[in-house]
Amino acid sequence: MKNKKTNRTVLYALLTALIFTVIVLLGGLRRIDKWAQDKLFQHPKYLGSQIMVIGIDEKALAEIGAYQTWDRNVMAHALEMLASDPEHLPAVVAIDTLYSGESDPEADAHLAEAASKLPNVVTATVATFAEQGWYTDTDGSLKYDPYRIVAFEEPYEALKNVSVQGHINAMYDTDGVMRHAMLYVEPGKRYYSMAYQTASLYLGESGQGVLAPPANARGQFYVDYCKAPGDYYDCSFATLYKGELPSDHYEGKIVLIGPYATGLQDSYYTPIDHGQAMYGVEFQANVIQQILAGNYRREVSDVLQALLLFVICACAGIFFFRKKLLPSLIVTLVLIAAGLGGSVLAYEHAGLILHPLWIPLGVLLLFAVSNIVNYIRAAAERRAITNTFERYVAPEIVQEILKEGTESLSLGGKLCNIAVLFVDVRGFTTMSERLDPEKVVFILNRYLTMASTCVEENKGTLDKFVGDAMMAFWGAPLPQEDAVYNAVKTAQGIIDGMKRVSAELKAETGEELNVGVGVHYGPAVVGNMGSERHMDYTAIGDTVNTSARLEANAPKGCVYISRAVADELGDRITYTSLGDTVKLKGKAEGFEVLKLESIV
Repeated sequence: MKNKKTNRTVLYALLTALIFTVIVLLGGLRRIDKWAQDKLFQHPKYLGSQIMVIGIDEKALAEIGAYQTWDRNVMAHALEMLASDPEHLPAVVAIDTLYSGESDPEADAHLAEAASKLPNVVTATVATFAEQGWYTDTDGSLKYDPYRIVAFEEPYEALKNVSVQGHINAMYDTDGVMRHAMLYVEPGKRYYSMAYQTASLYLGESGQGVLAPPANARGQFYVDYCKAPGDYYDCSFATLYKGELPSDHYEGKIVLIGPYATGLQDSYYTPIDHGQAMYGVEFQANVIQQILAGNYRREVSDVLQALLLFVICACAGIFFFRKKLLPSLIVTLVLIAAGLGGSVLAYEHAGLILHPLWIPLGVLLLFAVSNIVNYIRAAAERRAITNTFERYVAPEIVQEILKEGTESLSLGGKLCNIAVLFVDVRGFTTMSERLDPEKVVFILNRYLTMASTCVEENKGTLDKFVGDAMMAFWGAPLPQEDAVYNAVKTAQGIIDGMKRVSAELKAETGEELNVGVGVHYGPAVVGNMGSERHMDYTAIGDTVNTSARLEANAPKGCVYISRAVADELGDRITYTSLGDTVKLKGKAEGFEVLKLESIV
C-alpha cells in the first residue's frame, strides 16, 4: 500500500508539472510573464551623457509652424546651426525622419549641402511590411512570412550621397510593448538600423569597433532601456533653429533630431514605463546607448527553460504530496524567491533573460494542487477510519483515532496493555431451542443493545458479538488513563442494566435473562487481523483468553476479575477473593479469581 501511495504521489507530481510546462510553452503565461520581466529587469540607469535629443516638440511647431508646412530648408537650417562652429562640432547627427523622393530642388540641395558640412550624418530609411503573412510566391506556391517586406524607402539621391543610412523600423511585441529593436531589415540586401549606424560612426571616431547585438533570426534583439520617457530630452528644435543652443552643449556628442509631439504620431509603449509612451527619437537614443555600452542581454531558449521548469516542479510536487502544510509552504516561498531573485541575478550579472514567473507560478500551482489532493485524500482517509472504527468505539475515540491517520487501518497489530471484558447470557442455548427464532432475535438485540451502550458510554472498543457473547476492550486503539476502571465500571453497568432489561423482557415475553461477566488486564496484540479486503480490528493473546475463561465461570449476575485488575484499581473497588478455588481452563494452579462486589 505504501508503494502504491508513493507511485500515485509521483504520478500526480509529474502529470501536474507536465501540464503546466505545456501551458507555458504554448504561451499561456506570456502576457503576465512579460509584465514581470518589465518590472524586474527594466530600470533607469546612468550610462554617461554622450547622447542628446533635440525634439521637434510643441514649442517648435508653435514657433516655426505646423510640421506639414515645413520644407527641407527648415532641417537644412538646423544642421547649419550645428555646423556653425567648425571647432565644436557634434560627432554624429542622426535625423529620425524620412526624406525620400524629390521635392523642391532648391530645398533638396540646401539640405544635402548642410548635411555635408557635418562630420557624420545618419538619415532614415523605412521598410514597409506586408499586412498579411500569407502570400503567393513567383512560382505560384503559397508561403507564409509575417516579416515580408513589400516596399523600401530611402533618402533622395543627393542626401543619400552625403549621409549614412539606417532604417528606423520598429515592431511591437504581441502585447503592444516595444521590448526589441530591429538590428537590420533585408529588402534584397541587409540594411542596418539608424541606432547601429549611429553608434558605429561614433565609436569609429575614437578608433573603436562596435560589438554587434545578438540578434535572432528575424534580426531582433532585446533592448535594455537605460532611460524612461522624457529623460533623454535636452531641448526644443526651436532653440537650435534660432541659433540659441551653445555649441559646447553638443560638441563631440551624438545629436538625435526627431518628432517629440503627440500629434506627430511617433511614440511607443516600452517596458520601462507602461503608462507613458516614449517618442521614437528617445527609443533610438536608448538603443544607441545600449550598443555603445555593449550591454546586451540574451534570451535563454524557451525549451531549455521549460525543461528546467518541469524538473523543478516535478521535484517540488513530489515533496509537497508527501509533506504537511508548513514545510511545503516554506519550500514554496523559498522556491518562489529563488525563481524571482535568480532571474534578476541572471539578468544583471550574466546578461541572461529568463522567464521570471515560470518557476514561481509552477511551484505555486504544485503547492495548491498538492494541498487540494492531500485534503481530498485526508478526507477519504477520515471516512475510511470512521467507517472502520465507528462500529467498535465511541464517537470521541473515533475523533482521536483520526489524528493518527490511516496507519491504523493497515494489517498488523501492536502489543499493548488492555483491559478485556467478556459477557455471556446464562442458559441462552436452552432458551433459544424452545423459543421462536424471531423472539430469540428480539431478546438478544435488547440485551446486546444495552451491553454495547454501556461499552460506548465508558469509552470502550466493541470488538465483536459471538452469538449471545460480547467482547470489548479498553486501552486500544488509543491509550487510556483509566482503562481498567472503565472496563470494571462497564461490567457493573451491564449487570445492573441486565436487571432492568430482564424485568422488561419478563413483562413483554415472559422470559428472563441473566449474564456473567469476566474482566482481565494485561498485554495483548491489538490491530487489524485478516486479509487486505476483509479484516477485523480485534485483540488476541493470553489476556483475551483469560478474560473469556473468567466470564465462562462467572455465575449469573456476577463479575469475575483477576488479581491484575484488583491491583490496578486498589481501594476503588471492593471484592471477594475466591483464591484458586475456581479452576480456569488453560491456567496453571494458583491463579487467583476475585468476585467484584462494588465500585467505590
